[in-house]
Amino acid sequence: MRPRLRVFAEDGEPTGPELHAPEVSMKLEELTRILADAIIWDRSWLADLADDQVKVSADLYEVLTVYSQLRPSA
Repeated sequence: MRPRLRVFAEDGEPTGPELHAPEVSMKLEELTRILADAIIWDRSWLADLADDQVKVSADLYEVLTVYSQLRPSA
């Protein structure tokens, strides 16, 4: 992933390309590897972005929802 520079106006609103940033695609494997590492090392950027909304496919959402409702086996 390429780092991106955000430019903020005096009122705190983003300007330039970040205002209408295009969506990007990446493999779930890469995303989970990065997130797992960030969780293990307690990276502050993860907490900073915790309230951000992300878009996932309907089938991934369904799998995640079912998984989150499973009880751990005894």
